[in-house]
Amino acid sequence: MNSDLSHSLNTAGGKIACARCAAKSKRTGNQCAKPALKGKAVCQFHGGRSTGPKTEAGKARQRASVITSGNYTKESIEDRSRSALRLAGLEDSMYVLGMTDAPRKRGRKPKGYKPLVTFDDVKNFVIDNPLNLPEGSAEHQN
Repeated sequence: MNSDLSHSLNTAGGKIACARCAAKSKRTGNQCAKPALKGKAVCQFHGGRSTGPKTEAGKARQRASVITSGNYTKESIEDRSRSALRLAGLEDSMYVLGMTDAPRKRGRKPKGYKPLVTFDDVKNFVIDNPLNLPEGSAEHQN
């Protein structure tokens, strides 16, 4: 094999040199190990056989059909981020108040996360994020 695996790949026991697929994994960050198709930058599994839409009507149809479920619109992504931020704040509040000693959630914290470490931080968090109360309750109208 070549020392520079990012551009070329030797196959068939080193007899055939070809371009390596340029696709990278989102999860691991590793580059695909398959050879790219002739004249393309990626292999058949990563869209090398695709020619894409040719006409303006086809291009417009493709742009319109990209969002099928609505899970990846900016609004839904921001909504999930706000929910994760509130959940992280609730978790921190439980630790500060001594309500739990379970292990904390691992991984990346949501955008805008600031750890709550004092009782005053928890008090301000509760004031800024009121509980979801039913519409007709007396507490909801205050």
